[in-house]
Amino acid sequence: MDGYAGNMVYVDLSTGAITIKPTPPELKKDYIGGRGFGIRILTDMVDPKIDPLSDKNILVFAAGPLTGTGIPLGSRYEVSTISPLTGLAVSANSGGVFGWKLKKAGFDAVILSGKSAKPVYLFLDNGKAELRDAAHLWGKTTGETTEAIVDELKDQSVRVSCIGPAGENLVLISCIINEKTRAAGRGGVGAVMGSKNLKAVAARGDLPIKPADEVLLKGVKERVKKKIEENGIAKGLHDYGTAVLVNILNENYLMPTRNFQTAHFSGAEKISGETMTKTILKKPKGCYACIVQCGRVHEFDGETGEGPEYEPDWGFGADCGVDDLKMITRANNICNEYGLDAISAPTTIACLMEMAEKGYVNHPIRFGDANGMLKLVEQIARREDIGDELAEGSFRFATKYGHPELSMSSKKQELPAYDPRGIQGYGLATATSNRGGDHVYGYMISPEILGSPEKLDPYVITGKPQWVKTFQDLTAAIDASGMCLFTSFALGAGDYADLLTATTGVKVDSEELLKVGERIWNLQKLYNIKRGFGRKDDTLPDRLLTEPLKEGAPAGQVSRIHEMLDEYYALRGWDAEGIPTKEKLRELGLI
Repeated sequence: MDGYAGNMVYVDLSTGAITIKPTPPELKKDYIGGRGFGIRILTDMVDPKIDPLSDKNILVFAAGPLTGTGIPLGSRYEVSTISPLTGLAVSANSGGVFGWKLKKAGFDAVILSGKSAKPVYLFLDNGKAELRDAAHLWGKTTGETTEAIVDELKDQSVRVSCIGPAGENLVLISCIINEKTRAAGRGGVGAVMGSKNLKAVAARGDLPIKPADEVLLKGVKERVKKKIEENGIAKGLHDYGTAVLVNILNENYLMPTRNFQTAHFSGAEKISGETMTKTILKKPKGCYACIVQCGRVHEFDGETGEGPEYEPDWGFGADCGVDDLKMITRANNICNEYGLDAISAPTTIACLMEMAEKGYVNHPIRFGDANGMLKLVEQIARREDIGDELAEGSFRFATKYGHPELSMSSKKQELPAYDPRGIQGYGLATATSNRGGDHVYGYMISPEILGSPEKLDPYVITGKPQWVKTFQDLTAAIDASGMCLFTSFALGAGDYADLLTATTGVKVDSEELLKVGERIWNLQKLYNIKRGFGRKDDTLPDRLLTEPLKEGAPAGQVSRIHEMLDEYYALRGWDAEGIPTKEKLRELGLI
């Protein structure tokens, strides 16, 4: 009666041992669920000195107490591990239906350790768990794997989270896909799953998920539902998907183009969410309990699929100089089928394109070559030809050929679809992100570009460190709760606190909610420090720090993150090197 499934399952893949334990009350209280559970369990169980692809690493799937309760947009789950791409403690968030099914199967979290001697998949079924042979699934795409498991179990209600060939081949930019199209996308979590010979996790169940106070929760649900429905950003997401951002960012001269050489793409309208709606969109689609439905089910030339979201639309589009929406969509579909991070894959290809054009690499690919781009996506997933080198991500690739400065990455993870030179707070959030190049660990695009909860001038740095800290802490708490980040366009910390209070039965206010987020952030930061990360790593590519934008309103701007770093560290209660002080750790109960 508190929104939790009540149990966690520990699976030792090396021995096949499976242990089910009650979800600890102190874990619920201090870390809520989702990202909080994942980071706490990871940092407790894994020596920070281990190799991410060794059998000493673990993989944690965890939902939140609001996941699957019927709360609007309460559908998310997190995959936490040590990233083989960055070396950081990382969590990757996904939606769809799998998180709900994980809890209906009876589990708040799944902790996978060791390495199986042969391919297996984990089947969660109404409070039970068993490992099953997956030799017949190895080599299959995510779609084929999902269908094969559903057929094998003879139950269409089963939900599957799995890897494709990219994860099997230990591609450092591989991801985990659930329901064929929803991705736990960043940090190379798919490679960790592949390194364990774990092909999939399948969940089935009809166990109850009961809130503590159904009457109170009903009232809060109605309030947040109304707020979301009345929010203009949510309406835009429903009508045009996340690619509604294409024209918005491009008109502001902030959409990175041709490997961040410029920030304005002449072909933007051709790949925009508006054009997608007019041409290839079949219908909107949402995750479990979603009233926004930002997903795009597309259909064209006899092909069907889901997406592309804004990030791959930009990555395979503007960043690679391609304005053919169908080709971009096909590239996105390949990422889904093979299990590739649809941000890192196109931006790594864009890095190759610039290096090839400048003669640093002998390869025929050039910006705008859509056919060559499609071929490279599959080569990366299969580690074939130059794809074997690109599979290591843009930083390792560019470094190998003597030009690391052409990797548009932070902490070795590729940057997403916003130019930090003209969005100063976002630049700071990205540089200080605990999982490397990132936008959703502190979505400063919301206030700086979209004007939510208030419009900030994106070009100024005054006050931005405080905004970044608040957004990072809030996002950590949202990820822990099981809610979709997009709810933050309409909801404030108090709304999430009220949802948690009604669901868990533990009184939470906005201050306490943010404190949980701060605890998660500091714990992850502390662990990353133990893995060798420090102030020197809280930065962005030199291009973004020294080469000003040349067009539109942000002309002349560079990212000014280093002017904000001291203030940001001080606000966090860290020393000048970005290390949490003992006072801060005591305050958060971390020592």
